Amino acid sequence: MTNPRGALLVGSVNYDDAETTMRTAAEILGPRLRRIPDGEVGVRFHWIMFQPDVLGQARGIERVGAERIPFGAGLDARPLRIAEGVDASAIALPPLGYASAALESYEIFRRLRAEGAIAEGVRFQVSLPTPLAVVASFFAGGDRAAIEPVYTAALLRELDEILAAIPHADLAIQWDVASELGIIERAAGYGRVMDAWWPGDPFAGLVERLAALVDAVPSGVEVGVHLCYGDAAERHFIEPTDAGILVRYANAVVAASGRALTWLHLPVPIERDDDAYFAPLDALALGDDVELYLGLVHREDGAEGAERRIAAASAHVAEFGVGTECGIGRAPAGSTEGILRTHAEVAAAW
Repeated sequence: MTNPRGALLVGSVNYDDAETTMRTAAEILGPRLRRIPDGEVGVRFHWIMFQPDVLGQARGIERVGAERIPFGAGLDARPLRIAEGVDASAIALPPLGYASAALESYEIFRRLRAEGAIAEGVRFQVSLPTPLAVVASFFAGGDRAAIEPVYTAALLRELDEILAAIPHADLAIQWDVASELGIIERAAGYGRVMDAWWPGDPFAGLVERLAALVDAVPSGVEVGVHLCYGDAAERHFIEPTDAGILVRYANAVVAASGRALTWLHLPVPIERDDDAYFAPLDALALGDDVELYLGLVHREDGAEGAERRIAAASAHVAEFGVGTECGIGRAPAGSTEGILRTHAEVAAAW
């Protein structure tokens, strides 16, 4: 059986502040981590669910419905629409909040590294959603095609601000990719079928969009892709038959990108310790220097369950690290340290 080496924290961690997240992760996982996130604390706790409150401030964008739809952390989950008669290309979006959060957390990261709590050589990880995730989740109909280039430009401005402020040798960017898999799978998840808004084969458009995001990260900065089947109340929007769609999409994006990935993360459902789920990994074509992480750590069955899934995966991939399927920000209170320790139990240091 392959002995996994290295661990990846996908993004969110169920602590209240960035310093606790980074200190605890560094203490428990230490040399297993090549990069460390801030835990997506504050309004980012629920991934992209804070974006409607941000975008709803823009002139020309309206909330759908007169009554708030209360969500965690005081958020309003009402969807969005372009106001009647408004040219989407003329809409000026406010700062989205990702750059300001990254810069604030990076200062904590620097301080902890100076104190010795974070080792030299570990990078600061910033996890960003794809523009498609926000557009697909909060807009409908023809508004999606109209607002996509506007939101994409705004998110790339956030990326540029991060790149300008954080030394490239300290930085790692991860693109969080979930809605794309829902579209590929034609999943009827979260209340409606997840579909594309452009003509032709949706798959080709999804590959083009993600490859462009990978290429937006300059070569001196690490870039990773986290593929995901959703994490609403710790449930997927669809249960994958096997890893075949993940492999097909990852291979296509790698082939279409102008730069190499630094790492790829693939989810592994808790019940899948069978050979059939992992068999498509035989066809994964990442290149020799790309780190592969399998999200096979689950809080419900700890190291014993992870080791079953490691054994099954080992028949099809020789080298990989471990992670959870998705971020652990929504894990039950008090479970976070145990989840981190499971990573340490099943994976060796770099």
